[in-house]
Amino acid sequence: MATHAKAQQERQNISSGGAYEDVFGYSRAVAKRGHIHVSGTCAPADFEGRSAYEQAKAALKTISMALHAAGAELTDVVRTVVYVRDIADADDVARAHLETFGSIRPASTLVQVTSMLRAWQLVEIEAYALIG
Repeated sequence: MATHAKAQQERQNISSGGAYEDVFGYSRAVAKRGHIHVSGTCAPADFEGRSAYEQAKAALKTISMALHAAGAELTDVVRTVVYVRDIADADDVARAHLETFGSIRPASTLVQVTSMLRAWQLVEIEAYALIG
C-alpha cells in the first residue's frame, strides 16, 4: 500500500478543462518520473469550420500549455503522433508541425483515420516528452 501511495504522489494529472475529460475519464496529460504523455489533442470547438492548418496550430498550443503545466517545454518533446481525417490535409498539418518543431525534430508519425469524435475535427495530435 505504501509503495502505491508513493507512486501516486509522483504522478501528476493535468487537465485542460475540456468537457470531454470528465465524460471519458482522462487527463490532457500525465507526468510521471520525467515522462509526460499528452493525450490526443484536437482544436477547441471555436475552431469548427477552420482549416486543418489552423486546427493543428490550436492543438499544438493546447499541447504546449499542458507541457508547461507539467514543467516541460516543447523542446522536451521526443515524439508526436498526428492523425488526419483527410490525407490531402497532410501538407498543411505538416507546415504547422514544422513551425512548432522544426528545430526540435521529434520522432513523428502521421496517419489518416476515418473519423474523429466530432465531424468538424480534421486533425488530432499526441505528444510525448522527457525531462530530467
